[in-house]
Amino acid sequence: MELSIITPEKTLFEGQVESVKLQGVDGKFQILNNHAPIISALAQGKIIIRDKEKKEIEFEVNGGLLEMSKNRIQILAQ
Repeated sequence: MELSIITPEKTLFEGQVESVKLQGVDGKFQILNNHAPIISALAQGKIIIRDKEKKEIEFEVNGGLLEMSKNRIQILAQ
């Protein structure tokens, strides 16, 4: 899966990942490869990425939006 995390100031992350864990406004959820298309509002919390080398990377965000389609995730974060 391809992931991009973008803030108004800069791009925080761009690359291939195995999974992404997020804090949605209705609770936590995880996205894996071949996930159904989704658009979701994000709440304040952590974005936890597992990259292709099985390394976990964390980002703290104050909210944002997520779109997942055709194994491409775009997150616009605050």
